[in-house]
Amino acid sequence: MGSLVSLSLGTSFAKSLFPMVGAAGTTTFRLVFATAILMLLWRPWRRSWERSDWPALAAYGLTLGTMNLLFYNAIKTIPFGLAIAIEFSGPLAVAIWNSRRWLDGLWVLLAISGLALLLPLPGLDSSALDPAGVAFALAAGACWALYIVFGQRVSKRFGAMATPMGMLFAALTVLPFGVAQAGSALLDTSLLAAGLGVAILSSAIPYSLEMYALRHLPKQTFSILLSLEPATGAVAGWLVLGEQLSPLQLLAMALVMVASMGSAWSNARGPVATDAP
Repeated sequence: MGSLVSLSLGTSFAKSLFPMVGAAGTTTFRLVFATAILMLLWRPWRRSWERSDWPALAAYGLTLGTMNLLFYNAIKTIPFGLAIAIEFSGPLAVAIWNSRRWLDGLWVLLAISGLALLLPLPGLDSSALDPAGVAFALAAGACWALYIVFGQRVSKRFGAMATPMGMLFAALTVLPFGVAQAGSALLDTSLLAAGLGVAILSSAIPYSLEMYALRHLPKQTFSILLSLEPATGAVAGWLVLGEQLSPLQLLAMALVMVASMGSAWSNARGPVATDAP
């Protein structure tokens, strides 16, 4: 829970930097500073790296950087909590794709129902969500799905060292976009301090707390708690940014959260019969 709160506050604070450096500049701040912190903590240069290691790490980092860039562009125009709920379509798709349980049909139905209430589809009241922001959030969700796939591969191959190296490639991915959008503002000392704060709140603290939680909690419990991220994001957006959500949007977010929790619970169970009605 501490990880979720820190991440939500950090992302809400990051949004306040958009008028000065834009979404790309803020993403650059976050990933560059987070990379520096993780490099100092893990010191991956002590390991011998081979040329054959780079493609897998580059794919992982490219996906991570693109996901962050797309998500920050999403929250420029749509509320933070709703952007997270839409982005959750990515990991939900991965979890359900890898499952063969009939009960997952229920989670699919709930997730689709929640997304249908949020997406600007004809005949549905999406409470005037910006279509571009929704598209960015959906694209970020697709990147999140790829991030899970690539992340599992590099974590098995490189262990903890995959994180700082992946973050390095992620920072290199977004750096050209940040420089193009923010230019010399990225060197403003007052903004550098704010960017460091975003990196600490959004990456350093959540990563450290999640690593502790994963060592002391069952994966099922961890995944269910992670499903509360849209709610913590909505509360942070309300407290920090003054973002108000309509009852319909709150219902949609709740449906996606229940679908995520249900998928985590279902996938943690043992094999069940597949000849269900």
